[in-house]
Amino acid sequence: MRPGLGQCVATGVQLDGARVVVMLDEGGVGEALVKRLGKAGATTLVLDVGISTDDLSAQLDTWLNDGPINGVYWLPALDEEGNHDDLNLAYWTECLRRRVKTLYTTMRRLYDDAPFLVSAVRLGGKHGYDADGAIAPMGGSVTGFTKSYKKEHPEALVKAVDFPASRKTAAIADVLIDETLRDPGAVEIGRINEERWGVGFTEIPFAPLNEDGSSDGEGGMPLTKDSVFLVTGAAGSIVSAITADLAKVSGGVFHLLDLTPTPDADDADLNAFRTNKDGLKTTLAARMKEAGERPTPVAIDKELARIERLAAALTAIQAVEAAGGTAHYHSVDLTDHGAVSAVMDQVRETSGKIDVLLHAAGLEISRNLPQKEPREYDLVFDVKTTGWFNVWSNARTMPIGAVVAFSSVAGRFGNQGQTDYSAANDLLCKVMSSLRHKRPETRGLALDWTAWGGIGMATRGSIPKIMEMAGVQMLPPDAGVAWIRRELTSSAYTGEVVVGGVLGAMCQDTHETGGIDPQAVLGDGPHGPMTGSVAFSYTQGLVVTTTLDPKEQAFLYDHRIDGIPVLPGVMGMESFAEAARLLAPEGYRVGAVEGVDFLAPVKFFRDEPRTLTITARAEPPLDNGDILVQCTLTAERALPGQAAPTKTTHFTGAVRLTTAMAESETEKKFKAKVEGTPLANSDVYAFYFHGPAYQVVGEAWRKGEASITRMTEDLPDNHTPADQPTTNAPRLAELCFQTSGLWEAGTQHRMALPTRVGRMRVLIDPASVDGPLYSIARPAGESAFDCAIVDGKGNVVVRMDKYESIVLPTPIPESVLSALDATFGGPKG
Repeated sequence: MRPGLGQCVATGVQLDGARVVVMLDEGGVGEALVKRLGKAGATTLVLDVGISTDDLSAQLDTWLNDGPINGVYWLPALDEEGNHDDLNLAYWTECLRRRVKTLYTTMRRLYDDAPFLVSAVRLGGKHGYDADGAIAPMGGSVTGFTKSYKKEHPEALVKAVDFPASRKTAAIADVLIDETLRDPGAVEIGRINEERWGVGFTEIPFAPLNEDGSSDGEGGMPLTKDSVFLVTGAAGSIVSAITADLAKVSGGVFHLLDLTPTPDADDADLNAFRTNKDGLKTTLAARMKEAGERPTPVAIDKELARIERLAAALTAIQAVEAAGGTAHYHSVDLTDHGAVSAVMDQVRETSGKIDVLLHAAGLEISRNLPQKEPREYDLVFDVKTTGWFNVWSNARTMPIGAVVAFSSVAGRFGNQGQTDYSAANDLLCKVMSSLRHKRPETRGLALDWTAWGGIGMATRGSIPKIMEMAGVQMLPPDAGVAWIRRELTSSAYTGEVVVGGVLGAMCQDTHETGGIDPQAVLGDGPHGPMTGSVAFSYTQGLVVTTTLDPKEQAFLYDHRIDGIPVLPGVMGMESFAEAARLLAPEGYRVGAVEGVDFLAPVKFFRDEPRTLTITARAEPPLDNGDILVQCTLTAERALPGQAAPTKTTHFTGAVRLTTAMAESETEKKFKAKVEGTPLANSDVYAFYFHGPAYQVVGEAWRKGEASITRMTEDLPDNHTPADQPTTNAPRLAELCFQTSGLWEAGTQHRMALPTRVGRMRVLIDPASVDGPLYSIARPAGESAFDCAIVDGKGNVVVRMDKYESIVLPTPIPESVLSALDATFGGPKG
């Protein structure tokens, strides 16, 4: 979720006096937009949807003769596409010409003026990244192009704004103008009612491999000798290696499709390529001379590339056969509908089904728009998109278990010189997304590959050096080759996956604040102690940067382990609540902090200040309307001998935003009466490490199978300035931690630190409670507790579920064991 436009800075676009191109749609949005632009003082240059490419070029030339053009609104992707199962090739081709190829023609012709570009699509309002998936996936070609145009013109305002099917024409026109004028921080914007959404990322690790080394997991697809694979682009070196990996684990049937002719195992050049590549270069040069041709390095490399594809095709075939499988090689031009139909008839007759359809065909030619000729654009775009249509339109009548589309980080983020490649890849991503509602029985996976190292075209020439300069980590072949197998077999996941390490400049933010107005986001009132400066990140959501000084903050000075100030876990939880609160739409409040993992302590060495970074990324609303905000707390530290600081993720968790009022809860059997022998404050902090501000336990006692504490009254201030409000009652959370710890200390003679909190809810504002507060901690498993903070009448102020701790090797001092045993009974047995 992105902040509202009222919390964003201006883009710098001035519509008054601007000359703006509007490519209309068929639904009337363009007409409404033209009227509004006119009222804003702009001169609109209107293009009818469906205009021929030649007429479009001529019209643009005419307009440019009258002066520069300042902006473009592109609307054809708002139009309905029809049921994709009913489309023929001519309709598919014309739809894409209208949506993206005329966009290419327009932006190429206007390139020198660097006009702003605002594209509108109807993928559903969340760019296809929701449970339903993309509703009009051809719009993916427009978003892909738009993202790459931004890479070529980073100074221009560029947006792709997505809408649901139900949004009315006038409302869309208003939104497009609003988005033009504010928030320069993101290209992909989703609009549903008043909500604004961006595209973020979640890292989900694969499940560990099984003892036998397999990746089979719950919901995963078994790959066996009965499995049927159809692979396009099969003669690529990367695809050949992936095919070999899939064959090794399955021994199945493989239909391998590529433009490359069927390889001959006895071909001398092919065998020389495998055994003596340098010698082959000499042979090729001599052969060219004999034929009267000039053996230039370019000519030799071209011939080597042809032979390399033959070798890769043969390697794939032989790998399938060596694994006991069956290989059917089909030399076919994927853009030839009739030829593909004939091949697919053979597949249907031979196998009758496809378990895995791997669409890996494609090529890439990087040139900025002015240098990218139409023939080249069509070639790069059509191999992937027309190729997909021709295969899918013939395959869809068969049972298909999963479709895996080869995409690229260029499709996900856009890339300079790749408006064609990005458009094609993002189209495939949205088609895979649409399968969730159009064909739910078929898994759709889109893999956004980064550049591969050690294999493939990115290893040639200067590309590895360029990637290094851009901060892009190349993909090790060992990881990449096995990726598809693990995606298929480890789970039932369906969606889009970015396959890569550090992506550097590829996903770098383009605006210093991410497009937001920090002061507007923070608001006028005082903010909490864990809230410093704010910005917004394309990949991480809201980013809060806070510098803390142990000399100033009691929650650090009085929270030392082995003499070193350590950030209390409860203040990490507080930071999550404060950050999420800044994202809360009107009417929402912090309902709970959930699933908090304390991964590594945040230490303040030598009592020096440290800067913490808290990220908060809001996910789409749940069925009940609640919004989960995923949070992380990280910090960097310079280590000796390392050029770059080491970044550590210390805490992770989620905050639940809700419109529901907190329901009252009561511990009905609670009585504010000390039972047995109480443990005094002095005894507690004879072995707990906390200083005065965190000596929250006034006294403790046992009641049955529960640890109970009374909270210390008149504690020193938690933080400076003291009037900064807290959101998640950190010292009440600390009381839960310490009360649970006393049970472990008193019944097991062991010290423990927090490792996880399942859920914490503040049900009553602690400031409104009269009288003492008490904590009740009940064991809920090994080193796990359910806790409640209550008032004297048993009304629950805070509820903490599934608090978990990790045992420390530090022994409890002998001097306090007798007091602990007197209160809690000591270890049994």
